[in-house]
Amino acid sequence: MDISFRTNKLQKQLTSDKKRRKTYGTECAKKLKRRLDDLHAATCLDDVRPPFPGRCHELKGDRQGVLAMDAKHPYRLLFEPAHDPIPTKNDGGLDWSEVTAITIIDVEDYHG
Repeated sequence: MDISFRTNKLQKQLTSDKKRRKTYGTECAKKLKRRLDDLHAATCLDDVRPPFPGRCHELKGDRQGVLAMDAKHPYRLLFEPAHDPIPTKNDGGLDWSEVTAITIIDVEDYHG
């Protein structure tokens, strides 16, 4: 999968082991690295669909169009398809099998 980042700062925080540990702590940094490795290894988003570890899922409401994967609780890796137009199925839902590029937009606890 092709992965880009919303900002250069976020890219540096997530791609440097040292910065990832400093920003998110050791345990969360390990999980984030694992999730990024999983996404890099995937051909398309469908490859990381549950029951694949990380519980990749679409968000709803004001976060419609954003997907999340679990990092260390309560943090999530947030990303969106990097396609124009976004691949959709006939019913209008996201076609996970056609998403081959994503943009990482944040790491956050969106529950709190």
